[in-house]
Amino acid sequence: MLLKQSKKQNVKLRLGISGPSGFGKTHSALLLAYGMTNDWNKVAVIDTENSSASLYSDLGNFNVLDLQAPFSPERYIEAIEVCEKAGIEVIIIDSITHEWQGAGGCLQIQEKLGGRFQDWAKVTPRHQAFIDNILQSTCHIITTARRKIDYSLDVGSNGRTKVVKHGTKEITREGFEYELTVNFELINDQHLAKSSKDRTGLFMNKPEFVITSKTGERLLKWCNAKPVTVKDVVEKINSVLSISELTKLYNDNPSFQQALQPQFRRKKEQLEQLVKPENFSQNGNNISDRA
Repeated sequence: MLLKQSKKQNVKLRLGISGPSGFGKTHSALLLAYGMTNDWNKVAVIDTENSSASLYSDLGNFNVLDLQAPFSPERYIEAIEVCEKAGIEVIIIDSITHEWQGAGGCLQIQEKLGGRFQDWAKVTPRHQAFIDNILQSTCHIITTARRKIDYSLDVGSNGRTKVVKHGTKEITREGFEYELTVNFELINDQHLAKSSKDRTGLFMNKPEFVITSKTGERLLKWCNAKPVTVKDVVEKINSVLSISELTKLYNDNPSFQQALQPQFRRKKEQLEQLVKPENFSQNGNNISDRA
């Protein structure tokens, strides 16, 4: 065993893009991948969608591995390993839905075993091996997944059963989203996306947007960025020249607000001595309200 300091540079991105058919999952994934590599030769698509990735060959000379049925977990794992051995930097799995619901996928495997609940004891480890292979890959990986409308049968106040719509749901085993660095949902056929899971903080609770190669660049920059330390924030506190700059620094570093409260307050008092009160009045999220 070896104890070492964590470094974000060692992390490989695990990105998800989901949406109904025709919403631009493959195109968005390709643009993301190019933004992360700036080299189409370093991008590979594991294509389970009847060679649909090749429809975008005008974008660049990316690599394609056509994966045909049966869509067993083991065949996906083999395809990922082929890409790794070829020196690929970003693997797009388009799509993971077939591993779960396609011909020879997990649902069909369980059905052929008898369709009993106990048969999942044989299927689940095979599916988990596929997930583990994605998480442990030496490449950045982008997965796409189809979405379907999710319904349930509920009993109303009048005692009658009614169909209730709950939005859309990814067609893969529940819980996969939690393994991802960022999960993008495409919400219409104009390719508008929103983030439903975001460990980077770059996209969560932000307006819908169209995924481009710039999105991939931002993600790679985040992945390679040096982690911010307490020392870094203290140096910035000492260098700010106005209350507005200090307020922005405070709001941009929520994880350091409590630990560095004395430093923020002291700097605020120093800046207040330099200007008249009417010149530094802040609205909304100001330090005087929260420090």
